Amino acid sequence: MAEERPLDQQLAAREEGGVLWLTLDRPEAANAITPDQRDRMIDLLASAAERVEVRAVVVTATGRHFCTGADLRVGSSAPVRPEGVPDRVVGDVGRMLRQGAQRLVSAVLDCEKPVIAAVNGTAAGIGAHLALACDLVLAAEGARFIEVFVRRGLVPDGGGAWLLPRLVGLQRAKELMFFGDDVPAAEAERLGLVNRVVPADELVPTATAWAARLAAGPTRALGLTKALLNRSLDSDRTAAFEAEARAQELNMATRDANEGVAAFVERRDPTYLGW
Repeated sequence: MAEERPLDQQLAAREEGGVLWLTLDRPEAANAITPDQRDRMIDLLASAAERVEVRAVVVTATGRHFCTGADLRVGSSAPVRPEGVPDRVVGDVGRMLRQGAQRLVSAVLDCEKPVIAAVNGTAAGIGAHLALACDLVLAAEGARFIEVFVRRGLVPDGGGAWLLPRLVGLQRAKELMFFGDDVPAAEAERLGLVNRVVPADELVPTATAWAARLAAGPTRALGLTKALLNRSLDSDRTAAFEAEARAQELNMATRDANEGVAAFVERRDPTYLGW
């Protein structure tokens, strides 16, 4: 059960070479995510955004599953109701989503550092949306992505109806969400849900190599680029161009931008420090 191990083992965090690795580790529960794991991940992503020494993040899992959704057996504490009032009233579900799944996906999207998903197995429900919110998605050959909500008679949550059309287009998003079919890794790559599919034993080495490249890059420029791209489909041209100009203005005040320009003029490789 989730309570039998410390939380920092259920969601392990380690840093190496400027990269923060977040690993879901409840394989006995198919890595269904608990409220405590979710909140810990949100806090760690917020901390990563603030800390100069963290320059990239990798989200992965142990076992055969990446994340099979929310663990419905482990609920959040319910408010105390007056006698005669049902346990759930109108407004509770929406509040739960805003404070839970939506906040998790937003934490990934809003993290100022690039986030890689290394999807080792099944990613379903909020697990799929956690992966798709990441900036780059690597998948093992045996991984699957499932919009499982329709199978349970539910509306997709965790930002899925916002994420999916931006990745695969409206018609394909409807197909995936209406039918809830398994999408194998190779098909996910063809659709544009995944950047690269690799053999299972190459997943961690590939994620390590990609994260190392990002960690050696101009971190502030990457963060500003991420923000511009994430907002691009919601902006008109005027707003997008203005945001671009502001981002470049901010970036030119960084040490790394000046280093990059100096290295170009001096015909040498730049050394970026992340600030």
